[in-house]
Amino acid sequence: MSSDDRPSAPDYTNAALTMLGVNLFWIFCALWSLLGFIAVILVALGLNYGIDRIAAARMAPIERADD
Repeated sequence: MSSDDRPSAPDYTNAALTMLGVNLFWIFCALWSLLGFIAVILVALGLNYGIDRIAAARMAPIERADD
């Protein structure tokens, strides 16, 4: 049975990013109401730092042990 007769998978990137934004918004609202605005700022800074580290790791050249 060939897999070429199947249609391509739909692209859910926009829907996933929209839901990420919606979930981040309600989590920030819940944190703000429970712990205050400082907690929201600290979580946002932590998320930004984590995302920056992931981006830097993905862009770093791969070092091989056989060099």
